[in-house]
Amino acid sequence: MTLDVGLTGGIAAGKSAAASRLVELGAVLIDADVLAREVLAPGSEGLEEVVAAFGEQVLDQDGSLDRAALGAIVFGDGNARERLNGIVHPRVRRAAEARRAEADRDAVVVEDIPLLVETGQAGRFDVVVVVRAPLEERMRRLTEERGMPEEDARARIAAQASDEERAAAADHVVDNDGTLEELRTRVDALWEELGGRV
Repeated sequence: MTLDVGLTGGIAAGKSAAASRLVELGAVLIDADVLAREVLAPGSEGLEEVVAAFGEQVLDQDGSLDRAALGAIVFGDGNARERLNGIVHPRVRRAAEARRAEADRDAVVVEDIPLLVETGQAGRFDVVVVVRAPLEERMRRLTEERGMPEEDARARIAAQASDEERAAAADHVVDNDGTLEELRTRVDALWEELGGRV
């Protein structure tokens, strides 16, 4: 029987590193960010709808989505963000369901969904795992490692659920307040604790 795992965490909390380790341990990964890029690819119905909603300024010269331009519009405007989510999320869910249907019957299917809590999806998983890191560390990763302006980093964190909201929806919380090796060890322990089926 497939085990459905929802994996989430705030921006720069280390969710992708945890997802990579779960794949190494045998999980099948469905990455919502990858699917979101696919459903907004040039020529897609999704991209057409985004342009109709936000204007031509969200396109690069080659006709692809200019993510920075779109981000500048939606991260400071809750209504614009909701409009974008209404275009993207249903398409991503349909794509995720198609990928899940392709997995083996006894697979552990991990869906990496940044906005799992915000979009009210916790109830559709057998297990919800939240990766969290201290706010100061997340800010450091965004500004120093990703080169994001501090104001933008704060806006993106503020646009997401709080650590408390995510923890309330979680069956398991994995703290990422140390090294990458420590995170991998904690993910291994989670895998073992749940009998190799997260």
